[in-house]
Amino acid sequence: MLYRSGRTCWKRFATVLLPAVAAAAALGIGMAQGALAASFFISDQKFQLAADRLAGRGVSIYPVVDVTRSGTLVPVVVLGFNHADVKRLCVSAVIPIPVLGPYTLMLTSSDQQTVEASNLFIDTTSVRADQVNSRDIDLGVAAGAIRKGPINPGDRNSRFFDPNVFASQVNAAVLTNVRVISVASTAGTLSVPGFDLQIEQGSHQCF
Repeated sequence: MLYRSGRTCWKRFATVLLPAVAAAAALGIGMAQGALAASFFISDQKFQLAADRLAGRGVSIYPVVDVTRSGTLVPVVVLGFNHADVKRLCVSAVIPIPVLGPYTLMLTSSDQQTVEASNLFIDTTSVRADQVNSRDIDLGVAAGAIRKGPINPGDRNSRFFDPNVFASQVNAAVLTNVRVISVASTAGTLSVPGFDLQIEQGSHQCF
């Protein structure tokens, strides 16, 4: 199945996230019990993730609510991959430093070699790609019934995970010129050839 799009739209997830947000507020969040979507408190900052090409096998897409250490609820869409190959990875975050001002922390990979990850989860608030090619996609599957792709164990055990909510799964997908705004990312294994981590004064993000 082929999508030709400049932007992947997550508007349909807004309606399914509202009940989860309302339930979380009614429960008073319960932060002392560590009820977290990704098994940890996320920071109050978002970061950028960019790649020339992202190829995934066993892909899941489902909504959940992450929680910051200060107790803020952050609705996200989780992209899960059993296995992912990434060309020209870039990850950047602007960090405000008292007195000195903003600094950008940037991680990049080799231009020639491929980053490989297993059990990769990216908690996103925005995803853009010039094109997405996918194979054997199921739209509207219940999140708790996803079988083709992974569910983060921390999400599955979270009070903010609804197993009956709208989700999707794909046997394989390839995204080109990917631009993601993320609040958290985890991986079971991650191999980054040409690993380069830099911090530079000012704002110099991936895109």
